[in-house]
Amino acid sequence: MSSFDDRQKGEEAKFAHDASLRFRAEARRNKHLAQWACGELGIADDDAIANYLAEVIAIDMTQAGHADVVAKLRSDFEAKGLDISTHAIEAKVAEFDMRAKQEILSEG
Repeated sequence: MSSFDDRQKGEEAKFAHDASLRFRAEARRNKHLAQWACGELGIADDDAIANYLAEVIAIDMTQAGHADVVAKLRSDFEAKGLDISTHAIEAKVAEFDMRAKQEILSEG
């Protein structure tokens, strides 16, 4: 095998590893985000929290990025009469994104 083939396989492995880390971090971020949203919405039942998390995950799969998740949370907050701005939700996304990445990297 040539060094080019070795390098190509290495790049492919790195790409796959990075994609896996991104996916795991996004899933973890969504979990933290859903738990925070449940607290704001007054959802305390474990089954209801699990269902809400499933909804957030399903919404996040509809399009690239996190705008779909932000829109869902904003809609849910508005429906409940909560005045939580899009900016505040985006700040939580950033906070939980950073936390999730740190958690994933610390797990090895």
